[in-house]
Amino acid sequence: MNISLMIISIILFCFSIVLAIKIYFIKKTIKEINNTFSDILKSDTNNLISITSEDKDIRDLATNLNKELKNLRFKQLQYENGNQELKRMITDISHDLRTPLTAINGYAELLEEQLDNKQKEYIKIVSQKVNELTTLTEQLKDLSVGIELEKKLKKEICCINDILEETIASYYNLFKTKNITPSISICEKKVYREIDKNTIIRVFENLISNIIKYSDGNCNIILEEEGKISFINKASKLDVTTVKKIFDRYYTIEKMKEYSGLGLSIAKQLVEINGGSINAKYIKNKLYIEILF
Repeated sequence: MNISLMIISIILFCFSIVLAIKIYFIKKTIKEINNTFSDILKSDTNNLISITSEDKDIRDLATNLNKELKNLRFKQLQYENGNQELKRMITDISHDLRTPLTAINGYAELLEEQLDNKQKEYIKIVSQKVNELTTLTEQLKDLSVGIELEKKLKKEICCINDILEETIASYYNLFKTKNITPSISICEKKVYREIDKNTIIRVFENLISNIIKYSDGNCNIILEEEGKISFINKASKLDVTTVKKIFDRYYTIEKMKEYSGLGLSIAKQLVEINGGSINAKYIKNKLYIEILF
């Protein structure tokens, strides 16, 4: 009896050892699959899951996962190609629209000189609508800017003071034409940040253009030592609720459609992918747009 129990115990012990070894290798293979799968998803690679296990069920699992990875890559490639094509089409349409709109505006200005007051009024409305369409084409082009912006960044250590000064200087004549006297306060201490210079220039240009086009008074542009840049202008047509949604891509402001749109949405995206933050607030009929790097 004791011999029988001993034999059974030995068999169970051996079985337990074999089972423990099998479980160990299954866990090891699962961990191997998990790590490989995570690496493949994080990186732009065509690698597939490979395992060392000879277990049929585990190998079937790896085979099925590889099939799904191939399908995922195919769909991703289709999406990227379609996205690039869409952006090209939007850019082309934007360019195609801008040329005739500019011509219409030019002819409208020529006609205005030869018409009576009532007709001039109609031409003025035509010009206004053409300008609105031109703004929409610019926003349409901005829509194509995009999803892969971060991949195209070329970050380097840049002086924010110099970039801001150069951008403001390039708008001197437009400020003068619009009878806007900007109050500029740029700290003496040089503020250096690791950014993509071209995208930050675009952000500053976007915000200054908004001031020139839509401000109903003078403006303030301020750079502080901690890297905070403020663009402040009088905007009596706005309100607190509107300003809270000013960066929303598809939000439409009925009273002031010029502030709607993709320009500020794109500015927000560009600031954030450069590691900064941007916010807007409305105090005493003034719009404050603040950027912090």
